[in-house]
Amino acid sequence: MPVQRPLKKKATTVVSEEKRRSSKAKGDVARLARARADQKSRLKILEALEEVGPLLTTHDSGQMQQRAIAAIIRLARCEGGALLLIDPVTREIYFNVALGKKGDAVKVVRLMPNEGVAGWVARTGESLIVNDVRVDPRFSNRADERSGYKTRNLLAVPMTVRGHCIGVLEAVNKVRGKFNELDMEGMTVFANQIAIAVENNRLYETLQETFLSTASALGDAIEAKDAYTAGHTRRVMEYSLLVAQVMRLPAADQDAIRLAATLHDIGKIGIEDRILKKPGRLDPEEMAVMRGHSVIGEKIVAGIPKLRPIIPGIRHHHEQYDGKGYPDGLLGEAIPKMARIIAVCDTFDAMTSDRPYRRGLPIDTALQELHRCTGTQFDPHVVQAFQTVFDRGALNDILRQYQADRAATAPVTAVPVSESSAT
Repeated sequence: MPVQRPLKKKATTVVSEEKRRSSKAKGDVARLARARADQKSRLKILEALEEVGPLLTTHDSGQMQQRAIAAIIRLARCEGGALLLIDPVTREIYFNVALGKKGDAVKVVRLMPNEGVAGWVARTGESLIVNDVRVDPRFSNRADERSGYKTRNLLAVPMTVRGHCIGVLEAVNKVRGKFNELDMEGMTVFANQIAIAVENNRLYETLQETFLSTASALGDAIEAKDAYTAGHTRRVMEYSLLVAQVMRLPAADQDAIRLAATLHDIGKIGIEDRILKKPGRLDPEEMAVMRGHSVIGEKIVAGIPKLRPIIPGIRHHHEQYDGKGYPDGLLGEAIPKMARIIAVCDTFDAMTSDRPYRRGLPIDTALQELHRCTGTQFDPHVVQAFQTVFDRGALNDILRQYQADRAATAPVTAVPVSESSAT
C-alpha cells in the first residue's frame, strides 16, 4: 500500500503558517510598542513646549534659553546641551548658554564659521547626528580641550528665522544608546520656537536701546541749557539704578526707574532761561516757577504711551517723606517708590555739585545730610540702600569721573572726594 505523503506535507504547511502568524503577531506587538513609545516621546515634547512656551514671549532672554536647554537635556536624555549663536559681525559661533558638566568653561570658546559640527550645521542649515565624534572629521575638540570635558556623541540642529540661520542647538552625550530621529524631531521643534524668541528679543533690545538713547538725548538737551548741571541726569540715573538693584526690585521696575531718572528734569525745558540760568539763588516767585518743572515734565511725557508708566517718577521726585514736598504733598509710602529713589539720588548729586553761588559739599558731608533728613525728607529704606551702594564702592567710578570732568570744565575750583569715599 502506498505512503500518504500529502498528509505530512499538509501538516508541515500548517506548522509553518502558525509560525508565520506567530512571528507576524510578535512583529505587530513590537511595532505597536515602538509606536506607543514614539507617541509617549512626542507627548513629552509637547509637555516640555507647554512648560517653556510662556517664556518664549518674555524679554528675559537668558532665563528663556536656560529653561529651554534644560528641557532639551531631559527630553533627549543626555548629559548636556548648548545654545550657540552666530555673531552678526564676525560670523563667529559662540556658546550663549551651556548646561551640564563644564558648561561654564566653554562659554569663552568662539568657533570660526566653518569650524566644528556647529559650524557645519550653521553653514548648511541641516541637522546632524554624530554618534561617534572620533570618526567624524567635522567635529572640533577645541571646546573639550578648553573645558576638560569629553564629548562622545552629539545632536545639532539649526535655529532658523525666515530662512536665515542665527544659531545652533546641541544635545551632548546621550546617557544610554544613540541619538535618533525622534530626538532630532524634538530638538527641531524647540529650535524653531527658540529661534523666533531669540530674534524677537534682539529686535526688542534694539528698540529699547534706541528708545533709551532718545531719552538720554532729551536729558542732554536740558543740560545743554545750563553748563552747571552737565552730567547730572546721567549720574542720577546711574545712582538710581544701583539703589534699585540693592533693593532687589524686579527688572521691569529697574527699567522704569532708569527711564524716569533719565527724564526726571525734562520739564525744565519749559522753564525760561532767566530763571533756569540765574547765577544766584532764586527768589520765592522764581522758586514757584521752578517748582512747576515736575508738572510740566508730566505733561510732556503723558502724550507718549511708552513713557506713561514713569510719570510718577517725574511728577513726584520732589515730594518729601513727611508730606512737605511738592507738587502734591504726598506722605510716606503714598509717594511712588521710583520717586522716593530718585529724590535721594537727585539730592545727593545736587549737594555734591558746584553751582555759581556755592561749591559742592564733600561726599561724606552729603551722606551725613541724607541720614539727617531720613524720615523727614527721605524714605529711610532708600537712604540705607544708597549707603549700602556707597559702602560697596559702587559709586567710586562715577564719582571719580565727575571729579575729572569738573576739574576740566567747571569755572570754580573742584572739591576733592574725601579719602573714605575714594577707596
